[in-house]
Amino acid sequence: MNLDGLVTRTRVTFRPELERDVLNLNKTPVYGKGLERVSLILDLIREMAHLGLNAEVVSENNFPTGAGIASSAAAFAALALAASQAAGLELSERELSRLARRGSGSAARSIPAGFVEWEAGKSDADSYAISIAPPEHWLLVDLVAIVQNGPKSIGSTEGHALAGESLFQPARVQDAPRRLSHCRKAIMDRDFERLTQIIELDSNLMHAVMMTSTPPLFYWEPTSLRLIKLIPQWRKEGLPVCYTLDAGPNVHVICQVEASAEIKLRLEHVQGIRAVLRATPGGPTHLVQEAVV
Repeated sequence: MNLDGLVTRTRVTFRPELERDVLNLNKTPVYGKGLERVSLILDLIREMAHLGLNAEVVSENNFPTGAGIASSAAAFAALALAASQAAGLELSERELSRLARRGSGSAARSIPAGFVEWEAGKSDADSYAISIAPPEHWLLVDLVAIVQNGPKSIGSTEGHALAGESLFQPARVQDAPRRLSHCRKAIMDRDFERLTQIIELDSNLMHAVMMTSTPPLFYWEPTSLRLIKLIPQWRKEGLPVCYTLDAGPNVHVICQVEASAEIKLRLEHVQGIRAVLRATPGGPTHLVQEAVV
């Protein structure tokens, strides 16, 4: 589910006077691996556009970066569109999805609108994301419980590289098509009970793999675990709510819109939650017109 309300804005300018690519994230210069990942995408675009210029990339998020809220996915989706347009390319949605995927796998899903499925594919050419339903198909609400604002000590890319160390990973991968099928059907049927079962299971499986990797990765914080225990209790009380966590401690609390105000109020009273962000299904990655000053 792409989110409306959690936003990354990126501007790319190719400049002849630059000796190297420059990246500024949330008003802070970025060097090292972060810049290298961005330059990889810029290199692909320069090759496609037959362009020999370095670029200035300025990007800002209105949500915490590197804290398990898909900031990399948003960043590389925005970069793929902004940089390709700045280079004079007109890429299709499928081409943009493939390009964004080269920076972060999840970024492939951040290109199309609404509820999105990433086709695994067997090569670069057929590994891209498609929209399976528009944002208005199901007005779910994602209440992101911020447990930790700062970046993770070990990022998602590094964590993914360790997954093969876990004995649970082969079973998780083997069962993935079944879980995906159940999730797709739940979305298409707007079946919240089925969605709850599958996304909580999938989240728990992913974290079980990370906890049993070598070295083990423990992203959950005490407040994360507190919510994992609380949310099923809230369901027993009749509230349509479930949880999922990315590779980080912050908890995505998914609920139906009619219960969102009550659940947000409850979250704000849970000890250890620093803020609650609200998002609903959103549109595709798109260009915005900057005001001329």
